[in-house]
Amino acid sequence: MMAKIHEVAEAAGVSISTVSYALSGKRSISPSTRDRVEQAAARLGYQPNAGARMLAGRRTNIFALTEPFRPDTHAPTHMSFVLATSIAARRFDYDILLLTDAEASAGMRRVSASGLVDGILVLDVAPRDDRVALARSIEVPTVFIGVPEDAEGLVCVDLDFEAASALAIDKLADAGHGRVGFVGHSEDAYERSNFPRRVRHGLEVAAQRRGIALSVVSPREGEAGRGDLRDGLRRLLQDSDVTAIALHCDDSAHRLVLAELAAARLSVPGDVSLVSIGSTFDTGSLSTPIDRIPLDPHASCELAVELAARLADGDTVEAGVRLLAPQYRDSGSVSPPR
Repeated sequence: MMAKIHEVAEAAGVSISTVSYALSGKRSISPSTRDRVEQAAARLGYQPNAGARMLAGRRTNIFALTEPFRPDTHAPTHMSFVLATSIAARRFDYDILLLTDAEASAGMRRVSASGLVDGILVLDVAPRDDRVALARSIEVPTVFIGVPEDAEGLVCVDLDFEAASALAIDKLADAGHGRVGFVGHSEDAYERSNFPRRVRHGLEVAAQRRGIALSVVSPREGEAGRGDLRDGLRRLLQDSDVTAIALHCDDSAHRLVLAELAAARLSVPGDVSLVSIGSTFDTGSLSTPIDRIPLDPHASCELAVELAARLADGDTVEAGVRLLAPQYRDSGSVSPPR
């Protein structure tokens, strides 16, 4: 069992505050007293906690990354953000402590109380996220990679999903498409995470602005969702007015869409145009390359880590939402309808 500071004080014959000052260097202590304290600490195996180091003005050079893992977590997407955050942190000489509690606020509360970290990065942000109130109540600098509904006073970084959706609709509208299908997430995902609803809302607003009719397919999660997706796609393809499909879904759903189009003997883009929104994987490597407006984990995580490092250094960072401009990657999957 680790020794306590009062045990070091008793062994050295000094007060607890003297132990703190001797080990932190915060105040001048006589050499003989410092030697007694250091010898007692070494003999007892005492180590000051991270909070004490922070009070002494020393950084831990650790950022916590709170990323709740749930049974429905899409691991490849989430891990791409974990990896991107870790790479960015190393460039700023920080290590990452990954908090995967399903109850996301628990781990965040734990590290903020211990003083173990210099900052906290928040992933998988829900519309009404418990970590929002917690971030406002703790002293540890916190940066959200994502945007909750109530972002007042927070530092947030994310792709501008609404602009990405508008970019997709404009591309299809400019090509002459008047009715567009949309393959999205399950309805549960729109309650659980904030970015899917921002994509869908952005599509609805942009479609109305351009006079485009939008037909939505929202399959369930898991194996049942594959059947939902097939049924939804067949309904879309039976509607002769649907000449394009926007995709905001995982890589397996993209492949299923391409397989269904091939089974129906429909070509891309000759019969149906496709655009992928917010993908973290390379849609250009699919059996049929698909135009994409990517979600780049490295860009958002790099900025988030930079802001967290500045906050840890005591710099003033203005609260607010910082949205990254979307970029269109053309793979030739959009053309005028026949």
